[in-house]
Amino acid sequence: MPRFAHHDGIRIAFEDLGGAGGDPLLLVMGLGTSRFWWPDGLVDELVHRGFHVVAYDQRDAGQSTHLPDRREGSPFAALLRRTPPAYSAEDLADDAVAVLDALGWERAHLFGHSLGGLVAQRVAIRHPERVRTLTTSSAVPSDAKGLSVLRYLRLASLIRFARLHHPETPQGNLALALAAARILAAPGRHIDEHDVRELVDKEAAHQVTSFRDQKAQSRQIGAKWHGGPLAAITAPTLVLHGSGDPLLRVSAARDIAAAVPGARLRVLPGVGHFLTGDVRATYADELRTLADRAAELRTLADRAAQQPRTVGED
Repeated sequence: MPRFAHHDGIRIAFEDLGGAGGDPLLLVMGLGTSRFWWPDGLVDELVHRGFHVVAYDQRDAGQSTHLPDRREGSPFAALLRRTPPAYSAEDLADDAVAVLDALGWERAHLFGHSLGGLVAQRVAIRHPERVRTLTTSSAVPSDAKGLSVLRYLRLASLIRFARLHHPETPQGNLALALAAARILAAPGRHIDEHDVRELVDKEAAHQVTSFRDQKAQSRQIGAKWHGGPLAAITAPTLVLHGSGDPLLRVSAARDIAAAVPGARLRVLPGVGHFLTGDVRATYADELRTLADRAAELRTLADRAAQQPRTVGED
């Protein structure tokens, strides 16, 4: 069952997915998708590696507050519009911190995928004291704004998304999710109903179909960032990206890694934008390695701070 955090009149749904007593890890999912799109297999891998895993629904997704409908264009046209946004990118970052507060977590590891990776970057910029480590996966850099975002997008995939039309029925929802997953998978990767049924069934059980709500997606992607640059991030950072991502070019990951001090980049061969089962263990291993390395650095820093200072003679 979900619990709820509250921020500025917005109710944010979140769920404890297991691993109590482990290292706190907050999952941030992408554009227009709910927390139910985190595959159980990936969550299990993370719990197995010692993480206490919590996922939440961003505003305008899942069981969180959905804002009133406005006259919105397509989600990607929202990148270019000049009309005032429904909320700011700072609001999206602060929603994540509201979840941490509701959990009683002073600091946590962040793992964001797609738009969730963008939000996670901004949490690390805006609230550095709350972030142990940052992992961003298949995301654009926070420093890119407006038209500059387009250089990272593969327009052919956007056109394919625009052509998707399926009835709002249980079978239509499954067909739509399957079609979307096939667009997001790496070229040559076979995706069948088994790969998405778990995700669709979880949403249906909670009467959620966020991936259909283009107006909500437009509000999310249209949120404007007025905060600092990626160079301000101080948390140990890992940047993951699939070489076969059909939606975002690898240059997006390279630019994030180049901008964040000390960030580590890993490009996974043959991996797409959709998190298929064969990459889940690898992703979990990478997060565990990052968390362990950060813990070692904190221990060394604490020891150095405790060492008595030697005053040299003139």
